Amino acid sequence: MITLENRSAAGVARDYLGPVWATASAELSKLRHDPWELATRAIQPVLWLTLFGQVMAHIHGIDVQGMRYIDFLAPGVLAQSVLFVAIFYGISVIWERDLGVLHRYLVSPAARSALVLGKAISSSVRGLSQAAVIYLCAAALQVDLSLWPGDIVAAVVLVAVCSALFSTFSLIVACIVKTRERFMGIGQVLTMPIFFGSNAIYPIERMPEWLQRVAVFNPLTYAIDGLRSVMLHGGRSDYGLPHDLAVLLTATAVVVAVASRMYPRMTQ
Repeated sequence: MITLENRSAAGVARDYLGPVWATASAELSKLRHDPWELATRAIQPVLWLTLFGQVMAHIHGIDVQGMRYIDFLAPGVLAQSVLFVAIFYGISVIWERDLGVLHRYLVSPAARSALVLGKAISSSVRGLSQAAVIYLCAAALQVDLSLWPGDIVAAVVLVAVCSALFSTFSLIVACIVKTRERFMGIGQVLTMPIFFGSNAIYPIERMPEWLQRVAVFNPLTYAIDGLRSVMLHGGRSDYGLPHDLAVLLTATAVVVAVASRMYPRMTQ
């Protein structure tokens, strides 16, 4: 027999998850109408692997944990691709405000965190599409990929959480700057320090001491560290996969909480 408390809990979950799914579906419908967006965004990471990776693979001055440089680079390029797509996600919120769509979202009874989570989920799907392209390109370049199902599931989770984290962070930036021109400028300023201040293209121990301290506080570092441990045969994690995932989930929870409070201010 279902108690009143159980029915109430089920109703609360349904009322919360319904707007999450509705928001995510609305965002994903944009991709169905414009699939070329994903194709064009995949060009840059493919060039990083095929050009930068191939050139650096012939330079033997960088010790990359006893593996080939192209193997070391592939998880970093995957994380870079996710970052570059997610960090500009906030501009869609500015467009929604200008078109009046945002007002419709905010007058609904949906929890603000549900709206933010819905957008984060749709961004995760974009990130996973990028991951599929990178995996195919890496396989063509004979990167020593691990295709064990458990590793692939772990990589999917890491990519999804990383994309949700940086897209929500992007939403916060959009709530602060509120104009497309300022957002594009700040987005470009943010991506390079986040990317080069991580372990994407060189090991942390090879960085200057001050940059090592920066990398420790960079969430992208933990996404890449986790991806290296599950994406490659014999890949290892400096911090451990549970630690990497815990850092990413904690950071995501923080930015979702902040974005939920700031999201309604976009209309002011």
